[in-house]
Amino acid sequence: MAISVVFLGSPAFAVPSLRALASDARFTIPLVVTQPDRPAGRGRQPRPPAVKEAALELGLPVFQPETLRDPDAVEQLATVAPDVMVVVAYGEILRQVVLDLAPHGCLNVHPSLLPRYRGSSPVQAAILNGDAETGVSIIKLIRHMDAGPIVAQRRIPLDGTETAGTLSERLANLAAEMLPDVVAGWVAGKLNAVPQDDEAATYTRELTTAGARIDWRQDAAAIERLVRAMQPWPKAWSFLEGRRLAILACDISQAVSTEPPGTINLTAQPPRVSTGSTDLLLLRVQPEGKREMSAEDWARGVRLPRGARFAPVEEMGEGSGPQAGA
Repeated sequence: MAISVVFLGSPAFAVPSLRALASDARFTIPLVVTQPDRPAGRGRQPRPPAVKEAALELGLPVFQPETLRDPDAVEQLATVAPDVMVVVAYGEILRQVVLDLAPHGCLNVHPSLLPRYRGSSPVQAAILNGDAETGVSIIKLIRHMDAGPIVAQRRIPLDGTETAGTLSERLANLAAEMLPDVVAGWVAGKLNAVPQDDEAATYTRELTTAGARIDWRQDAAAIERLVRAMQPWPKAWSFLEGRRLAILACDISQAVSTEPPGTINLTAQPPRVSTGSTDLLLLRVQPEGKREMSAEDWARGVRLPRGARFAPVEEMGEGSGPQAGA
């Protein structure tokens, strides 16, 4: 008899996992639970979550409660009577009454090597801290955030060129590769859940635009990691002549900075900015209110006074760098 799985997920990261379970004859998916459509884009028109679009394409029933704290929503889940629930970036912390609905509980996909990087931004944290590896953990959900026992875990190496976007896609595909066998093995009682070492746990912070601001006093390597970690959102940025400039891609120069941090040299190819160590080479940028472009194209069109500098962080009264727990 096929295993009945209720799937809870919302963003694009969860779609490969949904597709992997839906295409496996060992499972039936009587219900896909996802967040409500939300206003998005310049027109602020309601936009469905990526999981909803995938579920409808697969012919699966979709449920979009405002919250699973609503007793009626919990009752609807209960009527489905799943064997197990699978949670992949759903977007809400589940109460115990939900966790107890299925006899085999809830399995959760988390894109880090737990207990490292619990919280909402583990992919960005691995890049920010220059980690040599990361991975996917599948845990049994408990009421404490990302603290449940580990059912399965797989590691992948990092080469230092990943952005949050490319690494998220890679980890989403890894999770989809792991999930069917893990769910089947868990329900069959063939897998053990190993408690996490809570003393070794580290935590990440929610991503914010303010936290993506560049502090040019940092060394170039730290800024380069910030740029990759904040791509594609919220994009690393700095103020220049009172307007924001997003830095989308950059590289580290071998030249030691001799000007004050944040000083920009437009005549160099590509343009470069002094930091707390070596210069940073700008490759792709996005001026405020404009499309993204090569830094060289931007430099040819912008007019700046000689010795122009990006505004120091303290001048604008905003913090810098969403540093994650190491």
